[in-house]
Amino acid sequence: MKSGRTDMKPFNSSLSLVGLLMLFILPCHNLQADEDADRARMLKQRGDILPLEQVIQSAMAVKSGQILETELDEEDGRYIYELEILDDRGQVWELELDASTAELIELESED
Repeated sequence: MKSGRTDMKPFNSSLSLVGLLMLFILPCHNLQADEDADRARMLKQRGDILPLEQVIQSAMAVKSGQILETELDEEDGRYIYELEILDDRGQVWELELDASTAELIELESED
């Protein structure tokens, strides 16, 4: 009669492999997020972009809901905040706003 331990070895090996992968993947993701935050902070201090809170207020005036994601991009020398918002009906919206003026550039529904 085999003990349950031999049956668990493949699971433990897989779990260990997943754990090792997470050790490498998560720090890279966090490092990127830290770099993005540092870049946004520097741009705000230089006066190139508005504080994110101010951009969020403008976005909420257009489409209220829960913010799922924010991203700062540069397109043709212009900084743009992309925000994903989940509205009260469960619809996800993507808003693009000028990061220096908080002016709405684009609003689209995600299907």
